[in-house]
Amino acid sequence: MHPIASWHDPGFMAAAFKEWIDPELLRTMAGHLSREHADFPRARFLKLAGSGLSALELKARVMHVADALAACLPPAFEDAADVLERTLAPERSDDDLSKLAPCDQGLAGWAVWPMTDFVARYGVSHPRRALQALHALTKRNTAEYAIRPFLIAHRSMTMATLKRWVRDRNPHVRRLVSEGLRPRLPWGIQLKYAIEDPSAALPMLARLQDDDSEYVRRSVANHLNDIAKDHPACVAEWLEEYLPGASKERRALLRHASRTLIKRGDRRVLKSWGLADPFRGAVDFVVEPSQVVVGGFVALNAELRSCVEHPQQLMVDYVVHHVKKGGVISKKTWKGWLFALQSQASRKLCKRHSLRPVTTRVDYPGRHKVDLVINGEVVASSVFDLRG
Repeated sequence: MHPIASWHDPGFMAAAFKEWIDPELLRTMAGHLSREHADFPRARFLKLAGSGLSALELKARVMHVADALAACLPPAFEDAADVLERTLAPERSDDDLSKLAPCDQGLAGWAVWPMTDFVARYGVSHPRRALQALHALTKRNTAEYAIRPFLIAHRSMTMATLKRWVRDRNPHVRRLVSEGLRPRLPWGIQLKYAIEDPSAALPMLARLQDDDSEYVRRSVANHLNDIAKDHPACVAEWLEEYLPGASKERRALLRHASRTLIKRGDRRVLKSWGLADPFRGAVDFVVEPSQVVVGGFVALNAELRSCVEHPQQLMVDYVVHHVKKGGVISKKTWKGWLFALQSQASRKLCKRHSLRPVTTRVDYPGRHKVDLVINGEVVASSVFDLRG
């Protein structure tokens, strides 16, 4: 699996991906660096980069290897960037991320992340040359984290560069425009100016939302979802403008971009998707068993009965009021069903909800309320008691 596919899952990232930055990768990097730069101190690099590596987590490993590069590459940043670019494998212009890996012709994949980190931390005083290097590096992995210091320190220059890259022939470069500008990129430096005002990125997102690459379009969806967390009206307006008459591909993108606001029951967003009308009919809803132990599960059983003479488009979710430490209640929305209920028809819904402990959530004993939500409105509730 290539890192880009799941970098935004920090739990999995820390547990598994760090092992890819290991002594074998360091030897591969050293081999290509030595080939392209006769004076590269291979033994010193391996000693510096390998010392203490096993005790470090993923991002710390990346920075550790980048510091070793800084100690071993030519002292002038421009010369160091030249060396790094010469070590790169041939660029790819497809979305097959599994093919981004070191090969006989050069470096790609995991080896590139420390290289982009080197550029981000040691090239800020040389922005033009650094951006040129990131353009080359991102085509062999991603420079989504490394571009962000330049957006902070050299915003005008970097934005002008990204406006050109939005038309680049390589999808990895076009994706970098969207991903690098995300206000709240997981594991990246937050762009506080973009959190306050995301408008500068919108024209570029408008162009990229119909990109030929699904890889690029998914980044645009995630970017819009980031914006939705701080500026819901902006994304609601985007849907009102771009959803009517949208292609299948654009509809899929906009649906993914709407996920946070759909969960919140945003009325404008639900209306854009034809899900704003309240349910007309009767609802029976029960959670069973009424008492359950941590590690077990409850069954959610609902029956909906229409009382109108026309079909109803229904999005049925449920909200669990989780009991936390100290009796604090924390609500979480869980996705349920999306369907059309025909005139005067009824439908039974069943779902099993696990209460098994997970790393991201700990449930405590107490009474848990469960709301059944249809098109953003609570229509019924039930309860169960969780025991330790």
